Amino acid sequence: MAKRDYYEVLGVAKGASQEEIKKAYRKLAIKYHPDKNPDDHTAEDKFKEAAEAYEVLSDDQKRARYDQFGHQGMNGGFGGGGMNMEDIFSQFGDIFGGGSPFESFFGGGRPGGGGRRTRKGSNLRIKLKLNLEEVANGVEKKIKVKRHVACSTCGGNGAKNGTDMQTCNSCQGSGQVRKVVNTMLGQMVSTQTCPTCNGEGRIVTKNCDVCHGSGRELQEEVITINVPAGVMDGMQLSMGGKGNVPERGGIPGDLLIQIEEEPHPTLKRDGNNVIFDQYISFVDAALGADIEVPTIGGKVKINIKPGTQSGEIFRLRGKGIKDINGYGKGDQLIHINVWTPKSLSSEERATLERLRDSSNFAPHPGKNDKGFFEKVKDYFQ
Repeated sequence: MAKRDYYEVLGVAKGASQEEIKKAYRKLAIKYHPDKNPDDHTAEDKFKEAAEAYEVLSDDQKRARYDQFGHQGMNGGFGGGGMNMEDIFSQFGDIFGGGSPFESFFGGGRPGGGGRRTRKGSNLRIKLKLNLEEVANGVEKKIKVKRHVACSTCGGNGAKNGTDMQTCNSCQGSGQVRKVVNTMLGQMVSTQTCPTCNGEGRIVTKNCDVCHGSGRELQEEVITINVPAGVMDGMQLSMGGKGNVPERGGIPGDLLIQIEEEPHPTLKRDGNNVIFDQYISFVDAALGADIEVPTIGGKVKINIKPGTQSGEIFRLRGKGIKDINGYGKGDQLIHINVWTPKSLSSEERATLERLRDSSNFAPHPGKNDKGFFEKVKDYFQ
């Protein structure tokens, strides 16, 4: 089933402010929170849908990319698939001012009884250079990335042999401590991250000899990136879970890939269309000729009809770039420029002088001979 528009999900206008977006998400999150709707899969789906919409619209860069490319521009062909509960509770734990997004309202941790804080690691950012052919058709790239992964010796918890740990006495392993405050309205219960174990619920008694208690190690990894056709210079793609693992366990960050489009020696990109300037001689323009022009897929022949004027535009349909949203392909537009020689031999000059007064060489533009801007307008209508 197709995803709903993120603005529609949150019930806000496209020009909504960040405060309006946050308020709308907060309202939906409370309404569909699993603690209020136990065993209600429809409510759980709406809860995840709202969190996914907020995750994009609350980030200015992601929001701008979504406004331009829609859902396809967000996952870039990397498989996305929405957010899970761990993602939601780890990323938006501060939206309501508590260690868990909903503790202020429901007095506990996240569903399932585990109150331990789940952290998310930092994102990695790389730049990926692509040529015009790769941009037009899509490409699979293999790159080497150095990132922090879970320590292979301790399994990521930072303890020697992965076992030298004990339950935190302050929170009894929950990762949270409760505080009761007497007010005019009665007792108010709040929860906060345990300051002793920093929300982990356990304390390392002896550090791992390999990672020295961090729970992670730096590793070089070869990652395969499937770049979809139609990406643009400056566009950012993301691969979930391919960033750094946080210290002593948690959810890995993401790998953010910024596209850099290398200039082509002869072709220029204009949206999904490709532009090529073709220079022809005065003789070929007058007599006509068959010439070869470069395209993304290789050279093709086009026919220059006798009497072709400088400024005419030839269109090669489907020879442009695939649309990233799957709406077909662009075209290649060939701008014809008639080359006027800058120097002439005496024989050439004499030949042209004899033709100067010929009526066929005098300009006679007709009604169908449109100017340059009219031609461009026609091609883009």
